[in-house]
Amino acid sequence: MPMLIDKRLVRERFRRSLKSYARHAVVQNAMAAGLSEMVCRAHSGKLFERVLEVGSGTGALTAEMLKRSRVNLYFANDIVEESRLFLDDVIGNFPGTELRFFAGDIESCAALPSELDCVVSNATLQWLQDLDGLFSRISRCIRPGGLLAFSTFGPSNMREIANIENIGLVYRSLEELELLAGRYFELVESSEEEIVLEFSTPELALRHIRETGVNGITRRLWTKSRYMNFLESYRQRFASGSGVSLTYHPVYCCLKKKMS
Repeated sequence: MPMLIDKRLVRERFRRSLKSYARHAVVQNAMAAGLSEMVCRAHSGKLFERVLEVGSGTGALTAEMLKRSRVNLYFANDIVEESRLFLDDVIGNFPGTELRFFAGDIESCAALPSELDCVVSNATLQWLQDLDGLFSRISRCIRPGGLLAFSTFGPSNMREIANIENIGLVYRSLEELELLAGRYFELVESSEEEIVLEFSTPELALRHIRETGVNGITRRLWTKSRYMNFLESYRQRFASGSGVSLTYHPVYCCLKKKMS
């Protein structure tokens, strides 16, 4: 069942997984590359003066953006303050780009940078409670003709876990996201896909989830019996090839702020 998101737990789990995230987040890394390509298709030039990234994490999208375009001033936000260390390393590979990092929950930050050319976010918006409120705030911070581009996850995401545990995030459909963002922006391009990973055992699937920090939904304790029942249910319901499946449902949107 959908539940309120404990932002302290989200911060704690992602902080714990920072060192392992880049290695295990194969889907999120691919999403970052796809999203940056979408931005490049929508942007007529190679230069952005001011960019804001929401949920910068270990810098996967930051690196992909800077590989493809030049940014003079790159604002980056993440709920985990230690993410700054990873962003510093990434920005160091791109002379001429100035980084301004600010930590905290984007939904409770008092102010956002203004006069932005582009706002990007990869695999983050599913953790937010009030997307309409965020889109409204961004629309006031971005210049006319500026871009909002994001990737997140759709309703089929990690359906195996939700089916067994009966808990999960509220994943909006691509159509819902287009409608929400469309109140403030004009749609340029959108797409979605399903990516099915296979693991030889349910234990490895759980390890993958833990190492990417995306298990920050509930503090519910795993008793031995609950854990064993979960593994058995996973094997029985979601056998795939020589192991078990784990489904990701990435969705992508690129929009432009209306000129008037």
